[in-house]
Amino acid sequence: MQRFLIFGLTASLGAMGELAGHERRGALAWPGRSAVIGLMGAALGIRRDGDFSALEALEITVGIYDSGAPLRDYHTIETVPSAAVKAPNSRPEALRAARGRTNTTITLRDYRTGPFFGVAVAGQGLEALKDALNAPAFTLYLGRKSCPLAAPPGARVVDAEGAEAALAQVIVPPWRKSARLVSLIVEDPAGEVVHDVAIDRARWHFAPRRVAVRSAEGGAA
Repeated sequence: MQRFLIFGLTASLGAMGELAGHERRGALAWPGRSAVIGLMGAALGIRRDGDFSALEALEITVGIYDSGAPLRDYHTIETVPSAAVKAPNSRPEALRAARGRTNTTITLRDYRTGPFFGVAVAGQGLEALKDALNAPAFTLYLGRKSCPLAAPPGARVVDAEGAEAALAQVIVPPWRKSARLVSLIVEDPAGEVVHDVAIDRARWHFAPRRVAVRSAEGGAA
């Protein structure tokens, strides 16, 4: 048997980070490793430029109960041509300096509607993390700040044979009549590449890793 911290993540809208370019910001079908670590850090009161080393050392398994439905939002934003202003200290300063020489650009932002995930964490400091998740220092989001959690995580520490058995014990939100663990995200050298290992959170730099979606029954999802 092994000790796991387990908790659930659900929101009306979720935006689990993918590679973010200027015109499109995608969303994975599950919360990436850096997103889960960032959420736990927020619960503990760690700011973006703080020390996440203890959290980075944890083993994290994400389980998918419901990945939600994709939703794309279209934003019209104002951009400043580089020729209009040199090295501004802030966006408002750049807009003022441009004096009407701005461009209008349409950007795309992807979300997932109504998702529900479970997280199993193994390692040190699980009790403290449990307490923090149940009484977080900062507001918890499922990705972007426009995506607050729709229910408390219901964090608790359990004993289980493995991450899958632990995830099967995640507390289901009360408005879901039933929820079944469908699949797990596991590291796999032959899997798809996701950029969800934080290198520099302040500068939004992330390293790649390979993961695969495995069905909860042990077969390929």
